[in-house]
Amino acid sequence: MMLNDVVHRVTRRIVERSTDSRRRYLDLMQREGDGHAERIVALPCSNLAHGFAAAEQDKESIATRAGPNIGIVSAYNDTISSHQPFGAYPPQLKIWAREVGATAQVAGCTPAMCDGVTQGQEGMELSLFSRDVIALATAVSLSHAMYDGVAMLGMCDKIVPGLLMGGLRFGHLPTLFFSAGAMPTGISNKEKQRVRQLYAEGKVTRAELLESESASYHAPGVCTFYGTANTNQMMLDLMGLTLPGAAFIQPGTPLRQALTRASMHRLAAISRPGNEHRPLARCVDEKAVVNGIVGLLATGGSTNHALHIPAIARAAGIIVDWSDMAELSKAVPLIARVYPNGAGDVNHFQNAGGLGFVVGELLGAGLVHRDVTTVWGDDLSAYAQEPWLDADALAWRDPGPSGDDTILRGVAAPFQADGGMRLVQGNLGRACFKTSAVERERWTMEAPARIFHTQSDVAKAFAAGELDRDVVVVVRFQGPRANGMPELHKLTPILGVLQDRGHRVALVTDGRMSGASGKVPAAIHCTPEALGGGPLSLLRDGDLVRLRGEEGVLETTADLTGRDPAAYVEDQTGTGRELFGMFRRLADGAERGATAMLAEGGL
Repeated sequence: MMLNDVVHRVTRRIVERSTDSRRRYLDLMQREGDGHAERIVALPCSNLAHGFAAAEQDKESIATRAGPNIGIVSAYNDTISSHQPFGAYPPQLKIWAREVGATAQVAGCTPAMCDGVTQGQEGMELSLFSRDVIALATAVSLSHAMYDGVAMLGMCDKIVPGLLMGGLRFGHLPTLFFSAGAMPTGISNKEKQRVRQLYAEGKVTRAELLESESASYHAPGVCTFYGTANTNQMMLDLMGLTLPGAAFIQPGTPLRQALTRASMHRLAAISRPGNEHRPLARCVDEKAVVNGIVGLLATGGSTNHALHIPAIARAAGIIVDWSDMAELSKAVPLIARVYPNGAGDVNHFQNAGGLGFVVGELLGAGLVHRDVTTVWGDDLSAYAQEPWLDADALAWRDPGPSGDDTILRGVAAPFQADGGMRLVQGNLGRACFKTSAVERERWTMEAPARIFHTQSDVAKAFAAGELDRDVVVVVRFQGPRANGMPELHKLTPILGVLQDRGHRVALVTDGRMSGASGKVPAAIHCTPEALGGGPLSLLRDGDLVRLRGEEGVLETTADLTGRDPAAYVEDQTGTGRELFGMFRRLADGAERGATAMLAEGGL
């Protein structure tokens, strides 16, 4: 199948736009790669002795460079359910490395926060910039110059993007991502949503709400809704940075262990000099980035990746913007509906055919690049298969047709003719609208604005009955430079209740919504942000706001000329927020990835 014209055109535009920055990046990686072996050989004996002092039986192999030494960068902690299994990985990975003549050391650990724990709390204002901290921690971990390859242990929201951004600055090293898998399915998502809305209306107790939430988030593994964490796993698969089909296999199963072992064996193989050597910088190119975007659109993935993909791309010298995503969205059909866009969770998605089915459909329609370098080979075709155990041996097979057409459909009969995300723009700036999560009749919205500066103020107005009408709720001063661009997931049940009461409701904000948001139309990541005089700072209560997903419009009929920006009183102290002032001051706009690290230096 020939490549789709739109995919080809957008890829060429990205290549041309990125010519200078990509060349600088590849030149840097070439210099780093050329000097890498020399640095290891020339490492003074005292330095080297420090590096393997605790390596026990692996000392001699590391000292003599008998085989590749793999650096493990782990985001393990016990608070994040999906990362809890990673605690057992390093001892196992060391054994599996020795099986193929390699060694492994934990190079370092990164912080890892759970947005589910911090939603609606002050800690959420650290969330987005934790991605930059993770990238920096990854760089510190790999700064010892003792490693020939990198095993990345991470799954969740800002963690995979941060690991990848940091890893790309060491892109001369082969790198493979390890998943821990999805937790088993708990109560139905529909029931969880029902209890949340009842609690928002004061109709169930906190104890009843906690019981419901605990029946949903109940075991090790990634949360089963298709939010940012599971979108990360999809992206790694579509970009060929993990073993084919490894994303959603549950923790503690024989298949999960077989995939982890095979991942280490494969990483050792691609970390040796020779024909199989494949540095990360070679794997993450313009085609791989486009494949990740197409996967995002085809599966209705997390809106957070409208920030993460541009930031990841920039770390590899590639420049991507929302116009690229919007144009691809017109060509890429929505072929998956996973909660919050549908009833089933990622376990149902996996059972219906999973990413193997998705990749096969996209390849068959010419919607992704087949000719890409992956950790597994030089062709994406292997990712159109699913892993299984043939007796005790790990193998791959064709997933066959969709096992549930309410969750997965072919390109010929999609849920929606275009992708799951749209660019809306006008005199209020540019913003993202996840149309795949919203009923089509709600894509067009026009109502008076009600302006807020915090989620808690929205909640107070709701409790007072002030929002029982058609309304566009505008929550501003939530951008990266104002307060770190927190997710505003606390608003989802409130706005859902208003919509269920028959009102026409929408959200407009320069903040983020959770990767699990849906149902209510929302223009998010508005840029320029309100702080500094962005258009949202000029809106007033009662101004008529139009959101039109079909036409890609975000505007007000009010004349903003001559208005003074609203005042914003910044109080970024407590919960360590004062330590992140540098990140807020240096942060780029949302469309450039909202990152502080790459704002300087021309990347």
